[in-house]
Order: sequence, then C-alpha cells, then structure tokens
Amino acid sequence: MSEELEDALFVRPFIMTGGRVEPTHADLRLETLVVAVPDAPLGSLEFERRRIVALCAQPTMVAEVAEKIGVPLGVAKVLISDLLVGGLLVCQQPTELPLHVLERIRDHVRAL
Repeated sequence: MSEELEDALFVRPFIMTGGRVEPTHADLRLETLVVAVPDAPLGSLEFERRRIVALCAQPTMVAEVAEKIGVPLGVAKVLISDLLVGGLLVCQQPTELPLHVLERIRDHVRAL
C-alpha cells in the first residue's frame, strides 16, 4: 500500500474516541480480561468497536486488544469502556497473574 493511501486511510485516535481521553471505567488495567457477551449485536457498531467485540469472543487482555487493533493503550481503554457501558463486553479482573501472563503483557507493551 502506498504511503499516500495509508495516510488517507489513517483515522486519528481522537476521532475514534470522540475526543475523550479518559475511559468511563477507570479500573481497566493492562491485564484486565474483556470478553464479548454471547450473541453481542454488531450491526450498529463502527470499525474499531466491531473489531474489539470480535476479538473478545474469547477472554482477551486490554493490552492485547490495543496491540491487535493497532491503537494506543489509552484509546483502547476508552473504546473498551464504551463497549462495557453498552453491555457488549464484560470484564474480569484477575486477582493474581502468573509469570507467563506478565511476560506476555511486557511483550505486548513493547510492541506498542
């Protein structure tokens, strides 16, 4: 893909979040697991939100969502928070993280 075409297709993060920088769920952490509710309606969702719900068919960490949809962590948190409020996702806060999960988080953060 040419650089000009990539620039034309680039959507600024503040557009995705409606200019918001703070998620409504302040307790979202890198390791928070989010999962789509069964049969979540995708019809009314736009681009990134639809991708997030699809990615979260299985429990997925917030950091992984950010990496997989290619947005900064703060943007992912705002979008995930919107989906939580809309009842399309639920979150699970792990009480303890095994070492392999911490290593995955580290690797995903580095990738951002």
